[in-house]
Amino acid sequence: MTTRDLTMAMIFFLQTTVGVLGNFSVFYYYLFLYLTGYKLRCTDLILKYLTVANLLVIFSKGIPQTMASFGLTHFLDDFGCKLVFFVHRVGRDVTIGSTCLLAVFQVIMLSPGDSRWAQLKIKAPKYVGTSNIFCWVLNIVRSIVVPFHLIDKRNNINITKKIDHDYCYAISYDKIAESFYVPLLLSHDGFCLGLMLWASGSMVFILHSHKQRVQYIRRNNLSPRSSPESRATRRILVLACFFLSLWMLSSIFHMCLSVFNNSSLWLRNTSTLLTMCFPTLSPYILMRHDPRVSTLYSAWIRKQNPLNLS
Repeated sequence: MTTRDLTMAMIFFLQTTVGVLGNFSVFYYYLFLYLTGYKLRCTDLILKYLTVANLLVIFSKGIPQTMASFGLTHFLDDFGCKLVFFVHRVGRDVTIGSTCLLAVFQVIMLSPGDSRWAQLKIKAPKYVGTSNIFCWVLNIVRSIVVPFHLIDKRNNINITKKIDHDYCYAISYDKIAESFYVPLLLSHDGFCLGLMLWASGSMVFILHSHKQRVQYIRRNNLSPRSSPESRATRRILVLACFFLSLWMLSSIFHMCLSVFNNSSLWLRNTSTLLTMCFPTLSPYILMRHDPRVSTLYSAWIRKQNPLNLS
């Protein structure tokens, strides 16, 4: 292995490890909340499904890519290639769909009681589970065609258009079918992204309006800390910009991989790193901005240091 190959292998290994630890930490966090009797929010169920989807992406993309970077490029047979890419496609699409659902349910629950969303705000928690199941079923059905376009690297089939994914080949049999599938894929992603941006913008507007209404209460407040509404608005903008940036970059690199048959190693590695960024970092962002985490941590510190009065 060259120094460059070893460096990329260690980067993929580190990214995969960080992602697995982060998402399992979210699982442990919700298990702890359940066992200690904390009342869960309706959006917590969406976050659980999002964590599962994140792990599917990490296991199906991060682990095989790490092994390939260490020089193990023929460890999957034909069935393994089809299964790994099918799981990755389902996990990726469910991640996008779950993030979209999270934004939509947040804006519904955040809306004022006298708004047009008032009735939906009451009924929304009942449909969280159904919406998640529908998201999974829809994306599983959409991903059924993926295995038909994958072969293992030991297969010597002669195909003109063949995209090298280091440990498997993606092939194209029919240009007409591909011309329909690619726009379908992009339209799904674009719809979810547009809906999430609309929901995020609506939340920013609602929080800003609320801040305007209660501003007179804080007019004599000389504290340099920003208001809870301002902090929540920044969190929404950070998550929206983070998702938007990664989605745009990932889509650009994915299209480049589809256009160029013999894409460079740098292009493939960069595309994989971008694909793994959101599943890897999103659990840390969610835990960082969940006030219950700091509350539980403070309680744990007080339990460990009962004589510490500070």
